[in-house]
Amino acid sequence: MTTVPSTRTRTRRTPRALAGIVVFLLPALVLYSVFVLFPIVQAAHFSVFKWNGLTPLTNFVGLANYQRAVADPVFLGAISHNALIVLWSLVIQIPFALALALMLNRRFRGRSVLRLVFFAPYVIAEVITAIVWSLLLQPAGLAERGLGAIGLGALYNPWLADPNTVLIAVFVVISWKYFGFHMILLLAGLQGIPRELDEAAAIDGATRAQAIRYVTLPLLGPTLRVSVFLSIIGSLQLFDLVWVTTGGGPVNASNTMATYLVDWGFRRFQVGYGSAVAVILFLICFVVALAYQRYVLRRDIDGAMSTNG
Repeated sequence: MTTVPSTRTRTRRTPRALAGIVVFLLPALVLYSVFVLFPIVQAAHFSVFKWNGLTPLTNFVGLANYQRAVADPVFLGAISHNALIVLWSLVIQIPFALALALMLNRRFRGRSVLRLVFFAPYVIAEVITAIVWSLLLQPAGLAERGLGAIGLGALYNPWLADPNTVLIAVFVVISWKYFGFHMILLLAGLQGIPRELDEAAAIDGATRAQAIRYVTLPLLGPTLRVSVFLSIIGSLQLFDLVWVTTGGGPVNASNTMATYLVDWGFRRFQVGYGSAVAVILFLICFVVALAYQRYVLRRDIDGAMSTNG
């Protein structure tokens, strides 16, 4: 005798299930609303006023703050600096992390120590990293003395004080800080690839380079795309390292969108204008994230949903 599931029983369980979902989601939704959604709405509200953060909100200026921002060559330069850091991260930092991950995925003595050494910079606070590198690269610092000790003192340049080299120096610090994170992320993806596939490729006559190109990299694609996404968003929101090392200088040569908005919003007490810059930064990150998810990550999301289904 076949038993037919009771639809009445399912109906009775639905409200309890919904209540459980609401109970578990409510604290997270409250925190997200208070610390994410509300500040966004508040920044958008402040951005249409000329306000110093102390007096009442009475001087309504509409979109004047936005017009001022997009017409400011310093802000446009900050956007270009963020774009350059994004480009360098994708061209230099990610491939370097991938090469290290491929190396450390092989079995050899001491690889655990190397993983720890390469990942260690990521766990150091951004402020500490910035202070240490500032001391290293300053005149009469370790970099100048080290080059002088080996007879290469003429190569030293105050890189953080030179407008032509400061952005490159900042990127070196950024790469030193974050390449270990991407390396560990890619290494985790590599360890999820069955070794039998590499062995099968070797049996078929594929070289090591061919196995990496045609077997490893396609299977590593989802992890690599996530790593690229995190690198892009992190480069667009870059603040701590730049602010502590250079403050956006010299002569705005290392300004980013985040340092620019903090400078105007908190140093110069033009909170309304700084809020407009913050909204522009949010919109840029939001559009980039949506576009990346729509055109790059969609295949991974659809594949995960079809697999779970």
